Amino acid sequence: MDILVGSLAAGILIGMVLALVAIGLTIIFGVMDIVNFAHGEFLMIGMYTGLLTAQGMGIDPLFTLPFAAVVGFLLGVICYYGFVKFLLRGPMVAQLLGTFGLMLFLRNVALLVFGSEDRAVHSGILVGRSFEVGMGVVIPATKLAAAGLSVVAFVTVWMLMNRTKVGKALTATALNSQGARYMGIPTDRMNALAWGIGAASVTIAGALIVNFWSVNPFVGLLFTMIAFAIVALGGFGSVPGAFFAGLVVGIITEIPGIWDFFTYTFNLDWMSRVPMTSFKYMWVYLAYFVIMVVRPRGLFGWKY
Repeated sequence: MDILVGSLAAGILIGMVLALVAIGLTIIFGVMDIVNFAHGEFLMIGMYTGLLTAQGMGIDPLFTLPFAAVVGFLLGVICYYGFVKFLLRGPMVAQLLGTFGLMLFLRNVALLVFGSEDRAVHSGILVGRSFEVGMGVVIPATKLAAAGLSVVAFVTVWMLMNRTKVGKALTATALNSQGARYMGIPTDRMNALAWGIGAASVTIAGALIVNFWSVNPFVGLLFTMIAFAIVALGGFGSVPGAFFAGLVVGIITEIPGIWDFFTYTFNLDWMSRVPMTSFKYMWVYLAYFVIMVVRPRGLFGWKY
């Protein structure tokens, strides 16, 4: 039973962080109907920001979140005004290929600057520490802190989107950009703000993830696919849906532990011979495929 409880706890914690990764993608799509293939590269930049800021300034990695947020926001705004704004004039295929090109550009710039080797955080207030919460369940302190701070950031973004005039303007732009423009809302600024908020959210997530995950220029691809799966499950444009789906996907990634629980509980030899750890992300992508086929809008989606 401790294996099952531990796996579920680990899945929920990582799911909270993954939800923060996905919220930026769903905000950008919800406001502008554009899929950002460079989303994972924004996360990778957030991871490098957290790592290098902690090492360069000699501070704890958890205190680098404001730096990651500023870097992400500026990166998002610059990408919009310098690149994405012009893509919106073209067809959908141009937008898809354009953000795909942005992904390749950011990845290769990181490869040129940082090299291809893995880098990781080796020191910090919570690095190497853990908490035992009962039933033999041990939770790493870095993951617990990352989950808690992710929830704080997620709630902050949700409050901004639902309790402020700026958030209402973003929602109006998402529902009908032309009508919002006629009502005096600066939709161009709203689009830039959506990119800034989306990028800041994912770079904050990156600065949290680097506390327990090594970073290299190619790490973004994995998280891009996971973010797509979360947004597809929760619904394109739905912020609460992204949070719920993040928890579900987080638990799916812990299938190896759940698999081991049933293997040992029911003494099934054939299950012990299945290398489930190698297949754990396959189940995420399978859920992505099924949801896109059965319900393209997702569970909470309000936009096609």
